[in-house]
Amino acid sequence: MELWQQIRKFGLEYCDLPTMLWNVSVFLKLLTLNIYGKNKSGIPFIFYIIMIAALLCYFYVYFFSVFWFVIVRSPQTGDMVAAMVVLSLGISSEIGILKLLYMFLYIDNIRGLTDAFLDFDALTTPGSRQASNLLRYMRDVKKRAIFYWMVLMVNGTIYVFMPLAIPGRHLTEDLCIIYGLEPMFESPNYEIASIMMASSVYTICYISANVTCYLIVVIGYVESQMLTLSDEVTHIWTDAEEHYNKVSGFGIENFLTNYDRKYRIMNDHVCKNLKDIIKCHATIKTLLNQVEDVCRGPIAVGFILLVLGIIFVLLGGLENTMLQLPFVFIQVGIDCFIGQRVMDAGLIFDQALYNCKWENFDKKNMKMVLVMLQASKKPTAISAGGFTQMSFKCMMMAMRATYSAYTTIRSVMK
Repeated sequence: MELWQQIRKFGLEYCDLPTMLWNVSVFLKLLTLNIYGKNKSGIPFIFYIIMIAALLCYFYVYFFSVFWFVIVRSPQTGDMVAAMVVLSLGISSEIGILKLLYMFLYIDNIRGLTDAFLDFDALTTPGSRQASNLLRYMRDVKKRAIFYWMVLMVNGTIYVFMPLAIPGRHLTEDLCIIYGLEPMFESPNYEIASIMMASSVYTICYISANVTCYLIVVIGYVESQMLTLSDEVTHIWTDAEEHYNKVSGFGIENFLTNYDRKYRIMNDHVCKNLKDIIKCHATIKTLLNQVEDVCRGPIAVGFILLVLGIIFVLLGGLENTMLQLPFVFIQVGIDCFIGQRVMDAGLIFDQALYNCKWENFDKKNMKMVLVMLQASKKPTAISAGGFTQMSFKCMMMAMRATYSAYTTIRSVMK
């Protein structure tokens, strides 16, 4: 029963931030990564052995062998299509490794970031409207993470097992030659190559899925908090009216005789809530800036590599790379998608400030709303190395640039 309870925490019934970070940490432990600073636990020694073996296999197949194939073998055979296909495999698979390497190098920053998010989340009052709305929005974030994880792993599984459905001996990529295993389709080279390629595919899919899921959760939490704050701002005057009716005991029929008292009580309540919202908004923007400081490097380099990967996927021919394209495209898409969502959440918060019935506030509270409006004008966004904001617009620009580069290189190759 206890095991089943732990398994259920990976489902949509548990969408609070501590549980979602725990979900991610369980998978990251197999990569020998511990994202907690305060409450970190040990990593089994067997995970280090598995990780080292998987990475050695991956680097031999998709780094060393790809480099050898493109630089040495392809010029000898003159098969440029094969070179493009193999190169697309190498480039698109490096993104997850890059992010993993960056997490290892800056693990102290990652742990500090995790603890900061957990400390901030602990300030939310359980059972409050804010907590309920936060859970509602975080449920969508968890759906997003689960969908991304499943797409990558299913894509990898199809890629590994598709050769078994084709008559004869086939590998995950027949055009790819592993250095030292020629002829590739004779025993025992074929069996060794099949195991090494399958292991490498699952390694890169697992790394890409779980490292990116960490970013989906923390950036999704920022988005959820911004949307929750928007709800709080929208209801701030209604809450003040309910507060007045609760503490005064007067109804609407006494409004004229008790107007000054009501106005003061309600605006005092509005002032208190506005201060809480300002503090919460400033903290969540600071956390987002910390996320960007930690992740802007790998996002930028990864974005460039993914664009290059798509170019070489197209140059290799879709008939040869039909399963590589979804793998590459979803990695481009998810960074832009979560970037767009957090930008939209910032715009929704800005609009909520306009619609908070500020015309009923006193001058002090009106000034506070004005300060909040000025602060909300700064985009809530993540960027690729500080050069461009990750959004749907960025994705479309990248796709246009990718296709332009593809057609240019294609015309030169002909």
